[in-house]
Amino acid sequence: MRHATEHADVPTAELDTALRGGPFHVALRAAIAARGLPLQRVQHHLSRHGVKVGVTSLSYWQQGARRPQRPESLRAVRALEEILQLPDESLIRLLAEADGRTTAGRPAGRSYRSLIEASDVLDRLTTDLGWSLDGGMHTLGHHECVRIGARRELSSREAHHIVRAHRDGVDRFVAVHHGDPGCDPRRITVHALENCRTGRLRWDQDTGVLVAELLFGTRLRSGDTFLFRYGIEDGTAGTSRECLRRFGFPGGQYALQVRFDTAALPVRCHRFAQHSTAAPRSGRQDLSVTGPHHCAHLVEPRIRPGIVGIAWDWE
Repeated sequence: MRHATEHADVPTAELDTALRGGPFHVALRAAIAARGLPLQRVQHHLSRHGVKVGVTSLSYWQQGARRPQRPESLRAVRALEEILQLPDESLIRLLAEADGRTTAGRPAGRSYRSLIEASDVLDRLTTDLGWSLDGGMHTLGHHECVRIGARRELSSREAHHIVRAHRDGVDRFVAVHHGDPGCDPRRITVHALENCRTGRLRWDQDTGVLVAELLFGTRLRSGDTFLFRYGIEDGTAGTSRECLRRFGFPGGQYALQVRFDTAALPVRCHRFAQHSTAAPRSGRQDLSVTGPHHCAHLVEPRIRPGIVGIAWDWE
């Protein structure tokens, strides 16, 4: 539980039950009642968090007449979890479950807080390498293969990029790897496999973010295309439950394949997407683990800004 923003009553049995089973509006109403806050005070606390929501909207939310959907509304729900002293992801989870976006009892994916922390770290690490937002190139194709080992760990990744320079002088790419919780980025290795060589590496121990500079050995002119391939060996964390990729700019095709060791096969897999870090997951689609290689995959014909990935459940 978070620290109280005002004097708080002990959470009631009704609140505990609502947080476990929902629905969202019942849990929100119970949380507001348990804290003894009128809606005007809730609105005041939200404004202190930099989020603007009207009292009427708050009233509709707790009555079930409307549900938060816009990015600003979802940021408000995140702030409400803190204001009302609720566990991380408790209200957002109920919103997602109402849309059929999660499976009851399934361990949660990466939390909003962990994604934000990783994003902040990534900005710092790439700035340290002098890397701009898009690196002066557009992605035409990004194909990625992730391997899950016999211990259910993220064992390795291999990525194949096809890019086109949109300015002169492009001569490198910065690859990003976000390891699973508990990973040790100091023990993760990066291999330049085709048309590149490894340069500088930077990492952050707390978030498990590693960035690697891949040098092309040539300078591209605007309009030039380039293909390169690299691999990352991890295997330093515990049980893996999902693989996601975040995109900041629109681009070409993205394909992700997850291959499972025969000794560690999941009971189910599904695709998911998020319009932004603050948004709930959407676009759920069940995926089959097919063939002798025990793979699940997705293909996005056109990259859109946001997050896309594959998640799986273990028995």
